[in-house]
Amino acid sequence: MPQLTRVDGVHVLDLGDSENRFSPVWLSEAEAALDTVVADPAPLVALGAGKFFSNGLDLAWVMENADQLPAYTARVQALLARVLTLPVPTVAALNGHAFGAGAMLALACDWRVMREDRGFFCLPEVDIQIPFTPGMAALIQGKLTPRAAVDTMTTGRRFGGLEAREAGIVDAVAAEGDLLAAATALVAPLAGKSAETLGRIKATMFADSVSALSEVDL
Repeated sequence: MPQLTRVDGVHVLDLGDSENRFSPVWLSEAEAALDTVVADPAPLVALGAGKFFSNGLDLAWVMENADQLPAYTARVQALLARVLTLPVPTVAALNGHAFGAGAMLALACDWRVMREDRGFFCLPEVDIQIPFTPGMAALIQGKLTPRAAVDTMTTGRRFGGLEAREAGIVDAVAAEGDLLAAATALVAPLAGKSAETLGRIKATMFADSVSALSEVDL
């Protein structure tokens, strides 16, 4: 489950040491952590522990609770929109696999640092036959170049760290032992920015994506 700590003036959100799928309980813990960040503004680093950053949607839960799919999707999209417009500098430290909505969570952050020797960034929706919602598509296309959006959204290709950096999906790569430090170095110097102003700037920058993420049409 997600756990938030504060290290040298930077919030560190550990997404967990499993596949870190977005179960209702996981979402509740993540939402609570973001509440804390908003109440006590400081730069945020999000990372996982072990093999996964996040594998995204909890498909097993969805299959068992199909009648709740619209509400579940709305909740996931609300989380993505909230991270996208969080009033603090944010960076995802991709310690391992980031698939589907887990990859989208990384894209919702301002920056991304990926482990250079392990893990894949992948949007597998075309292969698992789950079309992107308009909101998810807007988020991805708003954060990636047109070329990278086509390559990630229509092929299901798995990008390793170096390939992801070359495609502009991530901003930097680092060795396993240096990942957290590299991610922290991107946002720590930005501590002290006005949360109110930064939040308004992000809300304006990503208004189209936030609007699309607020709608669920399944």
